[in-house]
Amino acid sequence: MTTPLRPPRPLALYTRMPFAFVTGGSRGIGRAIVERLAHDGFDVAFNYRRDDAAAADTERSIRAHGRHALTLKADLGDPAQVATMLDQLAATATDVRIFIANAAATAFKPLLETKPHHVEKTYAITIGAFLQIVQRLAPQMSDGGRIVSLSGMDTHRYVAGHGILASAKAALEALTRYLAVELGPRGITVNAVNPGYVETDSVTLYLQDAQGRQDFLDEIAGSTPLRALGAPEEVASLVAWLCSREADWMQGQVLYLDGGIFLHAPGHSVRWWKKTGRMPS
Repeated sequence: MTTPLRPPRPLALYTRMPFAFVTGGSRGIGRAIVERLAHDGFDVAFNYRRDDAAAADTERSIRAHGRHALTLKADLGDPAQVATMLDQLAATATDVRIFIANAAATAFKPLLETKPHHVEKTYAITIGAFLQIVQRLAPQMSDGGRIVSLSGMDTHRYVAGHGILASAKAALEALTRYLAVELGPRGITVNAVNPGYVETDSVTLYLQDAQGRQDFLDEIAGSTPLRALGAPEEVASLVAWLCSREADWMQGQVLYLDGGIFLHAPGHSVRWWKKTGRMPS
């Protein structure tokens, strides 16, 4: 027997809209998620570390959707700052229904060149802050609560300089599965999104210059059945779906959104098939 989807609660029945909380929400994928959730009718709180101008612009965007906005500046690598941030969140947002763990930072170095503080900082942000926030928010979440973490393709493929961040993101995926089991009986879903290459400031910085970017695009164009780079809004759309009631039965999963870049076996790239004339034009 098929269980029908539960309809969303009509917005008019809320005396105040539930909040969504997004870390790293002032730029790139995080900002796209913030704006999408505001568009979908949520009041939005978001965290950022240092770019005041970008945060102010993101706050204006939320308000332009007619939603309440709460901007929280904190270094997620510092547990004391995380605790203060959560106190500020609790003082304003009494009903946080959605938590999106998007923030990440690391030093992009070969593993033999990393220092202890690189490891500590990366894990403090990706794992320590994530657990600290979940431990504070999850006990207050009701049935229908959502937790979504943002992982990365470096968890399952080598990406130069990403060793420390990849290991932290892999740990985040493990925590996603464990929390899905522990929180599922309360009607809270916990899932992760693992994007491929996405057009963001971080990717631009990583590619260094115009020639590096073009070389990258030429390489990836021959390795994916779709385009090389996704858009932040496409990631936000998947996150928004996971936050909807249509995703009530999605639990403990890592969803890949990468244009199919890892579908081919070595030696059988899109470029190779086109060269042999076997790829339909």
